[in-house]
Amino acid sequence: MGEELGRAPGAHNDPIAGPHRPERLSDYRVELEKQWTRLAAPSRPLTLPRDTGAVRNDVAKSWQRSLHTVDPATEVAPGFNDISDRWSESPLRRPVTELAGQLRGMAEESGYLAVVSDESGTILWTAGDRTLRRQGEAVNFAPGGVWDESHMGTNGLSLALHDDRAVTVFSAEHLVAALHGWVCYSAPIHGPDGRTVGVLDLSSTWERSHPMVMTSVRALVTAVETMLRAEAPTPAPGVRLECLGAARLLRDGRPVPLPPRQLEILALLALEPDGYTPEQLHAAVYGERAVSLNTLKADVSHLRRATRGEITNRRYMLTGEVSCDAVDLLAAIEGGDLTSALWLYRGPLLPGSELPGVEQWRAHLDVGIRNAVLGSDRPEHAVAFGQRCPGDVAVHEHALRLLPRDDVRRAVVTARLFTARQG
Repeated sequence: MGEELGRAPGAHNDPIAGPHRPERLSDYRVELEKQWTRLAAPSRPLTLPRDTGAVRNDVAKSWQRSLHTVDPATEVAPGFNDISDRWSESPLRRPVTELAGQLRGMAEESGYLAVVSDESGTILWTAGDRTLRRQGEAVNFAPGGVWDESHMGTNGLSLALHDDRAVTVFSAEHLVAALHGWVCYSAPIHGPDGRTVGVLDLSSTWERSHPMVMTSVRALVTAVETMLRAEAPTPAPGVRLECLGAARLLRDGRPVPLPPRQLEILALLALEPDGYTPEQLHAAVYGERAVSLNTLKADVSHLRRATRGEITNRRYMLTGEVSCDAVDLLAAIEGGDLTSALWLYRGPLLPGSELPGVEQWRAHLDVGIRNAVLGSDRPEHAVAFGQRCPGDVAVHEHALRLLPRDDVRRAVVTARLFTARQG
């Protein structure tokens, strides 16, 4: 990973556009490093001399974010000594294991290192060129290494996670100087529900850069995502209401279009198993507003058709099997299962709703899970909840009290706390 590497057999041009490609890596790095002092003035253009192009906007923004927590002179990524549990529980373990032969063979033959991380940027698996593996281990670009922006600045894994897209980070575009001999091609991996579950990366010395490597990365990610979808359990038949952080109704796994008001009413009915009288539901929906009871009856009638008659007439109550994430969250909180509650909590109940009944339930759920987190002695609970509630100073302070001094997560929590206090 030297700063100036001789051209290897079969090497190709790097991603720098135009015919004025620098002959030495140090030439390119020096020009990029000149821009670091200008990051504090984003209104000024980050333009390099004509023969080296310009600093990409996404890289410049990543530098600005990273410099709050990362020293460019950092030499080794922080990490975990044992990630066996993390790897065994990862949804990526089975597809990556099945593709391991293909990944290993391609990486070894082309002089690359294949890397798979989880959604936090923690490396779970590597394979490839033996020399590169040793060089990677020297900077902890190896299983257990933590490579998100808050720990290792701008790199392929961190930028793919932050921007949620395929990226190339070349040479001195890395914030950390120890990585200037590398080129990284990275793309996020999405689970069946669309969430990012990790990153697949192919990395090598900068001289081996070639645009076709990204084509291979995309193809491999597609293969992994296809396998994840094939392994996903078939949605259980029935009606499912999701109303934490967003709102939608599913029937047999397929969306049922409903206007927001009817989704709000359905959420209220799901959270009150004993149901409402028409007058009670009217108060929960409209409060003291002068709205006719017939308007509510019309909404309930339309909702009844959408749920195929699973709402009773005289007392509005759900009679069918309508599952709901907010009901599951409430059960987890009341049952003391905070780990499940945090997994279920994807945001406040119907965050855009101003219905009195919804606002009461929203506060009830938010206060319940927050108090449970503040009463927990497990730091992972506070760290996870702090990600969902970045402005909550007390939660971040609680996390820092629980985290060991050498825990790599302290940097992330400290940054969250600083931002929350500034707000």
